[in-house]
Amino acid sequence: DVQLQASGGGLVQAGGSLRLSCLISGSGFSWDDYVIGWFRQAPGKEREVSSCISSSDRSTYYTDSVKGRFTISRDDAKNTVYLQMINLKPEDTAVYYCVAGYGTFYSVIARDYEYWGQGTLVTVSS
Repeated sequence: DVQLQASGGGLVQAGGSLRLSCLISGSGFSWDDYVIGWFRQAPGKEREVSSCISSSDRSTYYTDSVKGRFTISRDDAKNTVYLQMINLKPEDTAVYYCVAGYGTFYSVIARDYEYWGQGTLVTVSS
C-alpha cells in the first residue's frame, strides 16, 4: 500500500509562488516502481493533469498551461515530491492532488494512478 500526504497550498496573489510537497509512505512504495504526478481540479471543472515524473528516467511532463512556470522534482532520501509553482495565475486556482501509479513511464490519464492524496487547495487572487 502507498500513502500520499500533500501540503503547501494556500492563498497567493497573481504572480506569486508556492511550493507543494507530497510525502510518500507505505511498505509497498519504491521509487523504481511508481510514477508520481500532480493533478488538479478547479471549481466546476474536470480533473486534469498538471505535471508528472517517471520512475525510470525521471522524465517529466507538463500540461501546456503550466509549462515554464511549474517544476516537478523528487527527493528520494526524503520520500517527497515537490511542485514548484511560479508566476501563478488566477486560473491555477484548484485543489491539487498528489498521485502515484505503478509503472515506469508517466501517464496523463487519471485512472492510471492507483493512489491519491487528500488534495491541497491553491487559491490565486487577481
